[in-house]
Amino acid sequence: MKLKYPFGILICFLITGIVAAQTTDTFKWWNPAGNAFPVLEGQAWPKEVKSFYDRLPARAEQTVRKEVWDLSRHSAGLYIKFKSNSDQIVVRYVATSKGNFAMPHMPATGVSGVDLYAIDHSGRWVWAPGQYHFGDTITYKYSNLEADKNYRSRVFEFRLFLPLYNGVSWMEIGVPQGKTLIPMPLSEEKPVVIYGTSIAQGGCASRPGMAWTAILERQLDYPLINLGFSGNGRLEKPVIDLMTEIDAKVYVLDCLPNLVNIPDKELEAKIRESVKGLQAKRPSTPVLLVEHSLGSHAGIINAKRVEDCERSTKVLQQTFAQLKSEGVKNIYILSNAALGMDINSTVDGSHPTDLGMKQHADAYTKVIREIVHEPANPAFSTTQPVVQDRDGYDWKARHNEIITLNKKLPPRNVIIANSIIHFWGGEPKDAIVRGADSWNRYLAPLDTRNLAFGWDRIENALWRVYHGALDGYKAEHVVLMIGTNNLAINTNEEIIAGLKQLVEAVQLRQPATGILLSGIFPRRDMEKRVAGINAAIQKLALAKKATYINPGRVFLKSTGKIDENLFSDGLHPNAAGYSKLAPVLAGFLK
Repeated sequence: MKLKYPFGILICFLITGIVAAQTTDTFKWWNPAGNAFPVLEGQAWPKEVKSFYDRLPARAEQTVRKEVWDLSRHSAGLYIKFKSNSDQIVVRYVATSKGNFAMPHMPATGVSGVDLYAIDHSGRWVWAPGQYHFGDTITYKYSNLEADKNYRSRVFEFRLFLPLYNGVSWMEIGVPQGKTLIPMPLSEEKPVVIYGTSIAQGGCASRPGMAWTAILERQLDYPLINLGFSGNGRLEKPVIDLMTEIDAKVYVLDCLPNLVNIPDKELEAKIRESVKGLQAKRPSTPVLLVEHSLGSHAGIINAKRVEDCERSTKVLQQTFAQLKSEGVKNIYILSNAALGMDINSTVDGSHPTDLGMKQHADAYTKVIREIVHEPANPAFSTTQPVVQDRDGYDWKARHNEIITLNKKLPPRNVIIANSIIHFWGGEPKDAIVRGADSWNRYLAPLDTRNLAFGWDRIENALWRVYHGALDGYKAEHVVLMIGTNNLAINTNEEIIAGLKQLVEAVQLRQPATGILLSGIFPRRDMEKRVAGINAAIQKLALAKKATYINPGRVFLKSTGKIDENLFSDGLHPNAAGYSKLAPVLAGFLK
């Protein structure tokens, strides 16, 4: 589908959120284009672009059609990650298409606006409504920002999503003097790469964060490369060739809406050649084919449109079946029915409303999680992978450090745990160390990597496993020592469900490893409950063919109460406690 800019749009139509008087004279400003390292997430070729906010490398101007190149200069899918403790953030920028800020069926906030989200300290996404003004310089002002009432003085991770149908020639982000703004580096994880039409580019989302690709990025929490080109997503070889340069987690081909008017044989050839072209260079990367989002299920009174949608979808289905029969592996299909579009899901019979965008994102989230073996059970918080930042360290920085360290020095044994292990000792080193001597004596010789994170719950450990903590090496033992931080907010049933999903995730990524599923360590005034849930954990270990261990028993007196002499606070061991724990735990790893 193709969206076109109209001529002669009145500026008064554009100023829908006009800014109250607020001085920025005392603000300090950061220009992302001048940063010392790349910060524009969603851009696959950051060192090769002609202009900083382009989506394709400069050399692509010579290989793709002019229409594709021009659309690639729209910043759809690009976003900037930064951390800040400020309750005020101002974004000012110049769009490449001045005066064409909106379209008849898509507002200026979606076409040319930006969109600010934050992640609170328990991994929950929150949205910042801003006051905006569209002119030669577009300005968004965000005030009274408070992502988490429990951590008001802490920094938060923000993501600024850029315009969907306009480009950016210049941008600055400002915070008041005395507040922090810390640029975040690009993710090291493999991205999801999406090749599609105007629907993928973002038409007709009300704002950039409501494009289905942006919703998908937040729900999966993987970087995403948006190669949606309005009216020009046509499964063309130059674009497919560019895609193969990206080491992707999944390739998505969602181009049928722009291919309904070509002969069936030509469509079949395009689908076949695109799949074969991707797999020739990236044979292990899954390819997801997508049926036309509209059709008979839409309830739209337009016989010709329905016929075209159904015909192109049938060709895709037949081609998919033929490829599978020929032995082509690692290909998948997302159905029209799964997308679930209806008469309330579109603006004009083609382009999704925000409701349609959410339906798209949910369908994609489900199928991609299935493809990459990352189930998320919405029934319990313990089975939904999320990040966290509730302690005095950088949670994501530690995760990235561990992945880098694992690539450089693959470990023999790993311990996935919380603060009890995090601040004990080992690699990666932390500023807080409470029992380094016992770790160095017993666990270091066994090549044990400390994959513990302070304040982690089961769902946080699940996120880490899903996002590379166990990838690229073969461990002899994986110790799962997690769950104590769930006791205050989850039932025993919820904790067991989370541990079950975590064990299954480890088994899939480390099929040859010995999984040691630990009972929760005893803690002050909770000894009885811990004993009860540990009995259930033991049963779970037996059912999942893991080995149950309970080294925390060393902290108990004969009365069943903890030995306070071994703890600093009734939860975390002191040096004496770690000295008792170390030889017992090491015994399981030999």
